[in-house]
Amino acid sequence: MSTLDPVRLIATKRDGGKLSSADIRHLVAAYTAGDVPDYQMSAFLMAAFLRGMDGQEAIALADAMLHSGTVLDLSDIPGVKVDKHSTGGVGDKVSLVLAPLVAAAGVPVPMISGRGLGHSGGTLDKLESIPGFRTKLTLDEYRRQLREIGVVMIGQTDDIAPADKKLYALRDVTATVEFVPFIAASIMSKKLAEGIDALVLDVKSGRGAFMRTEEKARRLAETLVRVGEDFDTKTVALLTDMNDPLGYAVGNWLEVAEAVRCLKGEQVPELTELSLALGAEMLVLGGAADTLREARDRLADLLADGTAFERFCEMVTAQGGDAGVLRAPEHRGRAQSVVEVTASAEQSGWIRGIDSLSVGRAAMDLGAGRHRLEDEVYPLAGITLHVKRGDRVQPGDLLARLHTRTSDLAERLVATVRQAFEIGEQEPAQRPVVIDRLAEGEWDSLRG
Repeated sequence: MSTLDPVRLIATKRDGGKLSSADIRHLVAAYTAGDVPDYQMSAFLMAAFLRGMDGQEAIALADAMLHSGTVLDLSDIPGVKVDKHSTGGVGDKVSLVLAPLVAAAGVPVPMISGRGLGHSGGTLDKLESIPGFRTKLTLDEYRRQLREIGVVMIGQTDDIAPADKKLYALRDVTATVEFVPFIAASIMSKKLAEGIDALVLDVKSGRGAFMRTEEKARRLAETLVRVGEDFDTKTVALLTDMNDPLGYAVGNWLEVAEAVRCLKGEQVPELTELSLALGAEMLVLGGAADTLREARDRLADLLADGTAFERFCEMVTAQGGDAGVLRAPEHRGRAQSVVEVTASAEQSGWIRGIDSLSVGRAAMDLGAGRHRLEDEVYPLAGITLHVKRGDRVQPGDLLARLHTRTSDLAERLVATVRQAFEIGEQEPAQRPVVIDRLAEGEWDSLRG
């Protein structure tokens, strides 16, 4: 390997040039090892952000980050291992439903998840709102649980894609987070390191998503699928709507309780539909169903008869959590302070939309999320919506409940939450949860 010259690589990218795969791999390895300082890597990130990276550079970056640490080999565990990744949204508790549901259908699900930062909640924070639940397992424990019960949900370990940890922290403080090649490399390096055979992606678009426009979300989805294909990992992406919060609950324990209702067969708006859509893709990729229709029907049966819920309880118990609170989740929330938000006296009409970004930020301010990585999360904090888009309300009707430690904190956010509800005279048109589906060889047909 030739001697690394970071200045040359920075200058090449600054001037709009293309870097070789070897250059990118060498740079990432040196930065991960501490041989390239933050100030030089920051300059590189900004140069790439401003001048762009092509598809091969994005794949090379994902490869370099993937091989910066351990790449698990799960080939000795029977079955096609399939995971799902979401780009994040408000009220997105789909993983809590999806992982045990798909495992109950016979497809092993090894899932490594992240924490929330900002208005978008994290799966690890939701799981840790279950008393005793351990998101830190050794890799041996991870493998053993996957083999024994078919599902495991943990956080990123120090061994998996360590370059991603360092680069994400740097991107966060250099305003280079929202760049498709960086996002794709970050997501795929972690997911491919899990040892999976196939991946289903939930790429969100709208007010509460990191990709605000469908165009940007589609570009990210295409990049993610192409990276997956390049690594011989079967990959499908669904473009989904994140203009309104997903379901009624926003906040860690509140979302666990709502996921439990879904797992017990209750129809939860958006959550049930999205779980079935993503789960069907996972079953087909995993070889457990021949068609998406067959897969959906099978998953719906597993929700209706309680099998999926029991698999969730089994996973929680295996990871040290108290499955008893899942059987009576309403008792766990009694320690919180609740403040009601009602429609203003002059308001009457249809709920035309709910600003998911405003709701997500309010939930974060209540204690459900973090402004900084070191902030403490209060597991019972959050917002329960009582109406959804398409419902009709009268003056004084209940719109939402705010849950937090003290009512004083909630009272300060009442006006913010009330303003998140768009109320109008015309009934809104129906809007599908799943906007589009992208898979290998379907780019041209899907663009129209």
